[in-house]
Amino acid sequence: MAVGKVVFIGAGPGDPELITVKGMRYLQAADVVVYAGSLVNPEVLKWARPEAEIYDSSSLTLEEIVQILIRKASEGRLVARLKSGDPSIYGALWEEIIPLEAAGIPYEVVPGVTAALAAAAQMRIELTIPKRAQHVVITRASARVPMRGSLKDVAAFMLATGAVAVVYTGVHVIDKVVRELSEGGLPPDTPVAVVYKATWPDQKVVRGTLADIAAKVKRERIVKDAVIIVGESAGPQEIPRSSVYDPAHAHSYRPKRT
Repeated sequence: MAVGKVVFIGAGPGDPELITVKGMRYLQAADVVVYAGSLVNPEVLKWARPEAEIYDSSSLTLEEIVQILIRKASEGRLVARLKSGDPSIYGALWEEIIPLEAAGIPYEVVPGVTAALAAAAQMRIELTIPKRAQHVVITRASARVPMRGSLKDVAAFMLATGAVAVVYTGVHVIDKVVRELSEGGLPPDTPVAVVYKATWPDQKVVRGTLADIAAKVKRERIVKDAVIIVGESAGPQEIPRSSVYDPAHAHSYRPKRT
C-alpha cells in the first residue's frame, strides 16, 4: 500500500472564506481531517467531504495527535491537519513535523492568514507606516508558559525603531502586558487596540492607549482569542507619503523622467 500524505493547512483567523484556495482544495480531497477545535472555526469543516473522518485535537495530547497522523497516512490516506491562522506562527508545527519525518511520512505545509493580519484588516489599518513604522514584531505574552525575553525587550526595540508590536495570547494577562511595555519605556499615550476573534461574527475591536486599554478590555470581558496591536500603527496621527508612487522617487519600474 502506498503511503499517504499529511497536509498542514492554515485555516485562517475565523472567517471560513479566509482559508486559501489551495488549503480548501486539500480539505475537499482529504480522507481524514484533524482540526484544532479550540481555535479553528468549525464552519471551515463545510469544505470537507461528508464521508471524511473528523478528529477534534483540542482535547488530545501531542502523542495522540501524531499517532492519528502517522496511522492514517500509513494507510494511504490523505490527512488534512487544520491549524488556526498560519501554521508557522505559534502553530506548534515543529513538534508534529519531526515525528512525521522520523516515520517517513510525506507532508506539506499550506500557509494561512494569521490573526495579526486579519486584525489589521478589520481595523482598516496598515501595520506599517511609510518612513515611520517599518518593523512589525509578532510576539506573545503568557502567565505560565516560559519564553525567552519579555515585552520589556520588545518595548525597547519599539522605542529605538518605531516598530509596531502584535501580541498574541496576552489579553488574559493584559495588566502584565501593559506593565512590561511601560517598564520597557513606552509612554502612557501609546496607541493600543485589542481585536477579539478577528473576522468571527462576534468580533470586537477595542481601541485605547497603554494607559486605559486594560480597563476597556476588562469592561468588555475579553479574556482570550484576541491580539493586541501596540504602537503608532494602531492610531496614527500622521501618514507620510510612501516613496513607491512618489513621482520624485524613481525606481526600476518607473525610471526618472526627463
